[in-house]
Amino acid sequence: MPAYLGRPIKTLLTLSVTVVSLTAVSLPAHAGDGGAIAAGILGGTALGFLAGTAAASPPPPPPPGYYAPVYAAPPPPPPRCWYQPQEVWNGYAYVIQQVRYCN
Repeated sequence: MPAYLGRPIKTLLTLSVTVVSLTAVSLPAHAGDGGAIAAGILGGTALGFLAGTAAASPPPPPPPGYYAPVYAAPPPPPPRCWYQPQEVWNGYAYVIQQVRYCN
């Protein structure tokens, strides 16, 4: 179904439900029903509550998976670094600077 038909169909469905509910014929109430109407209202409310709760609850989480242990070599040690003085040309003359060395 094309996307542009979704809104008119929803509108038509809403209007038809509204019209049917407004034009429905209700039976006259009789005294001495023994609480059948109240029981129907309470039962309908309870069933509606249960259906709404079931529809609104999030799905259960997936079962936990099994992950096999992974054995790996320990990481290598970090590099060892130090500073040594060195003569460096700066464009005008040689100067002694501390230069970083790593192995």
